[in-house]
Amino acid sequence: MKSTAIQAAPEAFAPEFGPRGELRQTIGRSGRAHLDRWLPFLVLHRSDDPANSIARRVAVNSPGYLIWSPEEDEEAAAALRAIAAALRDRLGPVLLIDVEDAPWQEQAEDAPELPPFVVRVGAAGGEAALRALDALSEACGEVEVDLRRATVDAAAPAEPEPVLSGVEGAGDADRLRMTIPPIHRGPDGRPYPRLTHDLAVALGDAVLRAACAYTEGGPAAPLHYRALGRSAFLAAALHADRKLDAIARSYDFLLSLTPINAAEAMHAFLEGQAERAPQFRYRPLTVDPDVAKRDLYGIDLTLLEDPTLERLLCAKRRELDYQLTMLATRNTPGFRPASQLLYGAVDSELLGDAHAILAVSRRRAPPRGESVGAMEIADAARALVERYRRADGRFDATVEVRDDVSGLLVSGHKLMIASDSRVARGRVDPLLAHEISVHLLTCCNGAAQGLSIFRSGLAHYEGIQEGLGVFAEWAVGGLTRQRLRLLAGRVVAVDAMLGGADFIETWRGLSRDHGFTGPTAFNVAMRVFRSGGFAKDAIYLKGFRQVVDLVVAGASLDPFWLGKIAPEDVEAIEELLLRGLLRPPVFRPEFLDRPDARRRIALLRAGLPFDRLIELE
Repeated sequence: MKSTAIQAAPEAFAPEFGPRGELRQTIGRSGRAHLDRWLPFLVLHRSDDPANSIARRVAVNSPGYLIWSPEEDEEAAAALRAIAAALRDRLGPVLLIDVEDAPWQEQAEDAPELPPFVVRVGAAGGEAALRALDALSEACGEVEVDLRRATVDAAAPAEPEPVLSGVEGAGDADRLRMTIPPIHRGPDGRPYPRLTHDLAVALGDAVLRAACAYTEGGPAAPLHYRALGRSAFLAAALHADRKLDAIARSYDFLLSLTPINAAEAMHAFLEGQAERAPQFRYRPLTVDPDVAKRDLYGIDLTLLEDPTLERLLCAKRRELDYQLTMLATRNTPGFRPASQLLYGAVDSELLGDAHAILAVSRRRAPPRGESVGAMEIADAARALVERYRRADGRFDATVEVRDDVSGLLVSGHKLMIASDSRVARGRVDPLLAHEISVHLLTCCNGAAQGLSIFRSGLAHYEGIQEGLGVFAEWAVGGLTRQRLRLLAGRVVAVDAMLGGADFIETWRGLSRDHGFTGPTAFNVAMRVFRSGGFAKDAIYLKGFRQVVDLVVAGASLDPFWLGKIAPEDVEAIEELLLRGLLRPPVFRPEFLDRPDARRRIALLRAGLPFDRLIELE
């Protein structure tokens, strides 16, 4: 292997450790030392071509690293000596991991073969270093990017010439070395962005696995190798989160797409014998979508130095992009496909569930009994909010009765109730379990985390969030046949709209074919056709089925109370909890502690079929 030995510098380097061992100092003009906390390992990288280096990307994704350029060898040597000594004094044995780039050779564009994907690894030191080498070799051998799997060339333990040779005070450290082939670069030498990212993430993960194996059996051994990742947010992550949140808060997505004349339009439609499609009016937009998109993509997420956070924030940025596209195309032919881009289509399984529900539950609804209006609903909502607030003052939620909304709507920390709302008294508890004990609760729990994205919602959180809301209604015994029919009707209406049906055709299908009353069919069609064709309403039944399937499989719902997250984010959330970047939820839905809800959930876990859920009402 090529030697990149550092000679000790006469100048002293004084590391400025924080109370947890955190450190971030410059080395020379372009180098940097970073420690997230006291760690028993440090990743080292020396490069004269940082813009094209894959090894540098691997290094800075680590919670502890030292990076520098050749002209900074002396400064780096002094820093390395001081930091390694401090780590050894604090923790004992220390593993120093040198990552470097294999030489890049120019290729012809029409070369018949891709450059070999061979990762070279080696170690020097004691038994723990050899254990780390085995873990690194195994992890690198599992790396597969762009349909290519890595081959590992493991050198003899004493073969690699360590980057620390000649540095007094660090020569007794255990050493690991990894040389990465430049498969991320094209024939012209420029990196492929996505391949570079994926390769750096995969090899950075391998480095953590090696470091975890090194600590095995010692006091610093983590429960899981991912727990070795960063335990504090960099300023860049906090800045990016604030910027994303500011853009998300510059508009109210649902209010911007919801008609302000729904009651008036329904009256005119039904009075006119449903022969003329309604004309809806909307609030003026509070944001210029094109300007917001410019700001959105002005956020540099490559500075986060944390692949997990970068992935979550990138996905959220993409979702905000889709939302802004929908706002820009509101009431135009472009809105419907933009909506489908965000929410997808109705698959055959979901449509089958919806038709099955509508087929078996089309019978006369039981008498509604006593109904209550908006003010009584608001009083009950404020009482429930106050119960949560008495447990912890961070339940920062408000309740408003308004003329410009339809039904009940949560936006941020606010529950808005339409002034003309009337519901059966028995529906108030399930509605509040849905809106307050799920939507507002996860908003407040998310606000207690370090990043606002957990309050406003990770990408694609809405489906499971609405599913949890419907699950809450079911758990308290309030998911009636009529309510389930309504969710199924929304699925059928979305499918009809995406299939090309217009408002009147959809309304007639709901009322004539599926037995919905005129006003109910109008409200369903209005929600689906608002702003030009909104595909969101299919996610309620889909999300409910997802939650039921999770519970039946024995999975915990606890991660979903921490904030507004999607099922695909659970693994990332568990990692961030292990790393201490997130904390367990402050609030837990009160309905989960009710005896009747516990009984229902126990029956579900015991194998109650989906189509029999409603029999427990």
